[in-house]
Amino acid sequence: MSQSGPSLMPETPAPDVAVHQLDQAARDGGNGCIDILSPPPGTDPEDCLYVTLHVHGAASVRRGGASTALAPGDLLISTTPHPAGLLQDSACRMVRFRIPCFYLGIRQSDVRRAGGLMARGSEGIGSIASQFLRTLATRAQTHRARPGDHLARSVCDIVAVLVTELLDRENPEHHNGTAELLSRIRSHIEQNLADPDLSPESIARAQHISVRYLHKLFQQDGTTVGQWVRRRRLDACRRELERPSRRQTSVSAVAHRWGFVSHSHFSRAFRDAFGVSPREWQAYATRTEGHNPAS
Repeated sequence: MSQSGPSLMPETPAPDVAVHQLDQAARDGGNGCIDILSPPPGTDPEDCLYVTLHVHGAASVRRGGASTALAPGDLLISTTPHPAGLLQDSACRMVRFRIPCFYLGIRQSDVRRAGGLMARGSEGIGSIASQFLRTLATRAQTHRARPGDHLARSVCDIVAVLVTELLDRENPEHHNGTAELLSRIRSHIEQNLADPDLSPESIARAQHISVRYLHKLFQQDGTTVGQWVRRRRLDACRRELERPSRRQTSVSAVAHRWGFVSHSHFSRAFRDAFGVSPREWQAYATRTEGHNPAS
């Protein structure tokens, strides 16, 4: 697979070919899962989120006493390989994906809450996620290996957005302006992560709110402004350190590019977040790159 990132809407095989390939993948991997990336060192290999893609056949899921029929392309989120309440006939075909929670950047409490949620594969972010997973499944079947690194990481990002959206729908606060404001604030942070002067004061000023209210919004979401900014910067550094094109770039240069002023502070924060030093992570990514023939 090319090392360039995938487009937002990946090319998929013609419908009849895609169904045949997905059906074969479901038959071959029906008792297991397609792994999306390997758990990094220092993490619990069982700490995973599962996404089940309905390929074809009759299936439904029961939740809260109500039964909902599944259509091809629909997705089920679970914390175990077999979603609770799933009913399917013998001709039904599904493909299951296992994603280490580490790569999703979602709080453990939210991962647990996401278990049992369903997304329609014909609308919104669910449609995008479904198309990516179809592509990933057919490529994994073709190569008999994990999918390419860039596609897999794009899937992780999209699944994270999907889970967040599904949880927002479950939360009554989704219907007021708080969630929308918090989303705008996070978008502003993402766009300015590399700015070393990014601070609660600059963020509040850009959103025309008080610093006190900004802190209150993040506290309601179970974190702080500083923790959110630091984690997003660390995630950006982690992704950059594992890119082949950045293997010759120094750790300090990567840290500086993403807004960290102190190299020692960055190294400590990275180890606290991921359990290994930045150099160890870079070395780990180099060692494991050759084990992915689909890349």
